[in-house]
Amino acid sequence: MGERTVQLLGDVAELLLADLEEIGEEMDAAEIDLTPALGADTAIAMDMSASNRANVRRILSALARRDGRPPPAGVPPEALDVARTLVRRGVDLDVLFQAYRRGQNVVWNRWMDCAARVVPPGPELVELLTSSSKYVFEYVDQVLGRVIAEAQREREEVLGGALARRTEAVRLILDGAPMDRQQASERLGYQLARRHTALVLWAEPAGEVQGALEAAATLLARAAGAHRPLTFPAGTSTLWAWLGSHGEPATGALREAMTRARPNVRVAVGPTLAGITGFRRSHASALAIQRLLAGHRDGDRLAFHQDLEVTALAAQDQTRAAEFVAGTLGPLAADTPSATRLRETLRVFLDEAENAPRAAARLHTHRNTVLQRVARVTELLGHPPGERRLALELALELAHQIGPRVLR
Repeated sequence: MGERTVQLLGDVAELLLADLEEIGEEMDAAEIDLTPALGADTAIAMDMSASNRANVRRILSALARRDGRPPPAGVPPEALDVARTLVRRGVDLDVLFQAYRRGQNVVWNRWMDCAARVVPPGPELVELLTSSSKYVFEYVDQVLGRVIAEAQREREEVLGGALARRTEAVRLILDGAPMDRQQASERLGYQLARRHTALVLWAEPAGEVQGALEAAATLLARAAGAHRPLTFPAGTSTLWAWLGSHGEPATGALREAMTRARPNVRVAVGPTLAGITGFRRSHASALAIQRLLAGHRDGDRLAFHQDLEVTALAAQDQTRAAEFVAGTLGPLAADTPSATRLRETLRVFLDEAENAPRAAARLHTHRNTVLQRVARVTELLGHPPGERRLALELALELAHQIGPRVLR
């Protein structure tokens, strides 16, 4: 590869690095379009997204160094993580293969567009595309081979021993298969005759989470007066857990326990329900709350289904939810600091039954400031906040909980 080509490869790589997040989002969307189940499972989607960005960053960064070296030999940890997650969840590895190829197509189309911006049509562009295609495809083939090998090793480990039995029992229960309660309890090492509070724990941003999710689940179990939690690794940065108890855990105790968990750990809490059916339904509810909150880092670290059930229902179709927020809030639906401040003031003001002193205390500001902001909100809305109170409160809650996904 000539020096001129090496320099041009670096130029194209730098252009793409500037759009890394956008490329990652396009890869995520393409892979979910191919296999919709990936998007429905938040844990898998998070790991796949992290793997996409890590792979693209690694190859583009290598090219941007302009040293003419072959593709990097290493595999990003995130790429190995998603392989382990898919195996633990019983997903066919063909999904991983197809996802890599779909992601590769997205990057290659982007690459060709940028190359055409750097070099005019002609022999030099042909040489650039020939060299870059060899480089990119060699990297993908090498990484995919190592990732599949790691997945096979993980599968061999999962298929043996107690982990396999517990995994199978959890899957059968969640799939609604008929099971003997006593037999299932023995396989899980967890009493299904009690009441169950399901948790979905995840790290955001992922960072170093080894043991952090299990530690948080144990803290919450103690706060709930439960025995050791039943845990099930749903991904490298996601853990499913169940707390078995004879009554409903106190929310205050759970909130206090979360103050001792690692700061990047977040938890969705399902309702407390009895028996195998309750085990399954509570988990489904906790997953719905995780889907609602994942990706919006400003949300609560500990979120309860009972508090967010209506919001989760309203957010199932995020396109329609965004249209509803825009139509209800008007100028207040902007994703700007000033609009955010006004929305939060109005949300707390309405929650406090339009009592300015109480709202001011929660917002740590003066009552006159609250009243001034409410007056500004009234001006922007074109009507007093109380006129469409139900719609307004729901729109404010959607904006508060999932932020940019429903804002302009």
